[in-house]
Amino acid sequence: MTTAVFDFIVLGSGPAGQKAAIQAAKAGAQVLVVEQGQHPGGACVHRGTIPSKTLRETAIALGVLRRRSGGILDVTPPAELKLASLMTRLDQVVGSHQAFIADQLERNGIALWHGRARFLSPHLVEVTGVDGARRVARGTHVVIATGSRPRNPADVPIDHENVLDSDSILSLTYLPRSLAVIGSGVIATEYACIFAALGVRVTMIDRSPRPLAFLDEELVAELSRAFAAEGGTYLGGRAVRTIAWDGVEVTTTLDDGRELRADKLLYCLGREANLTGLGLEAAGLAATPRGLLEVDPQCRTAVPHIYAVGDVIGPPSLASTAMEQGRRAVCHALGLALPASASLVPSGVYAIPELAMVGLTEAQAIERHGSAVVGRARFGELARGQIAAIEDGLLKLVCDPAGRRVLGVHVVGEGAAELVHIGQIAMIAGWEVEAFVDNIFNFPTLGEAYRVAALDVLKRRLARAA
Repeated sequence: MTTAVFDFIVLGSGPAGQKAAIQAAKAGAQVLVVEQGQHPGGACVHRGTIPSKTLRETAIALGVLRRRSGGILDVTPPAELKLASLMTRLDQVVGSHQAFIADQLERNGIALWHGRARFLSPHLVEVTGVDGARRVARGTHVVIATGSRPRNPADVPIDHENVLDSDSILSLTYLPRSLAVIGSGVIATEYACIFAALGVRVTMIDRSPRPLAFLDEELVAELSRAFAAEGGTYLGGRAVRTIAWDGVEVTTTLDDGRELRADKLLYCLGREANLTGLGLEAAGLAATPRGLLEVDPQCRTAVPHIYAVGDVIGPPSLASTAMEQGRRAVCHALGLALPASASLVPSGVYAIPELAMVGLTEAQAIERHGSAVVGRARFGELARGQIAAIEDGLLKLVCDPAGRRVLGVHVVGEGAAELVHIGQIAMIAGWEVEAFVDNIFNFPTLGEAYRVAALDVLKRRLARAA
């Protein structure tokens, strides 16, 4: 069997693998990408980010139409609505994105093999296609970017029809009347909000007293209020004892003996790195007790020429950070100048409403600095918020005890994931709060929220000095 030789073998074509491959090709390296799926893009394109956000846009559009028409137009999904009818643009969106990725790989001269990858040695990788044909490649460097999958415990009867995980939830034929969601992390919260906005009776269950516990408490309070307004229920401080499908409904029994019945159940407690079947032992590697690969700050594993990026190395498990890890790993392998380490990484949660943050929360700032000065701007105070019927949003600036340096920016409301970048760049540039007051924002915009929040900080700063 002939062995193909490459400078880089990249296992996986999701955000991390794609960017690693492009970075290597731009530097003149010969690159092979191995993708198990039929098309490039990984779970992000085909089962995760792109499909869920496409459904989310439909859910938002229905609500926006009602609000912006002053209630004159009210589009309510009918009972027994086929879920696919709410995602008519999905094939177009997914097709466009995967075509872009494939074209980008081709334009950069990157070879793409489809099949299951397995290490034969630290430098040799065997790829088995769907037809059983095998090919072997030798790589000077290898980047493991195989992503993750939903965690499906043995005691949870996931059948992908009645009890579903985050990969199969969008394969539902009809919109259910009721949905139980186990979990309160990002994926669980996003789907809970989407289905609630579509008129489904949603109940979230988790041990945490509130969803998205890592976010600023004030932002989560806004989200919880909006979720409740859509008829959603959050049961915090609860553990699940059993889950069972009785042929009609799914019954969830809680640790306090309470039973909840729903048409469908979404189990969303964690994800597992896709390392099974890779033959890590042949490469001289082993997963940690948590099922991840341990890496140094440059994403290099214990085997110096093998790197690991994205979900296989654990949190923050964001597409944006995975992309940066891919680029960083390749730059290090080639001895290129490394990008400055991104200490301010924004997070976005595409719930309804959207949430985003960068830097410290108010509680973290108080813990580190003893106190904090906080300024707020509500979208209802802004002309754009009133015009666009998005009055429920909030932008929050968390500043140092002197009320001068911005330590964190937190936004809830439509456009939050876009707005947070203004604060991110301002923090990187070292701007003080006055910069948001002294500079001009377009009118009417949601960006004005920064000026309103900064003025609030100045007012509180003066009050402290008095």
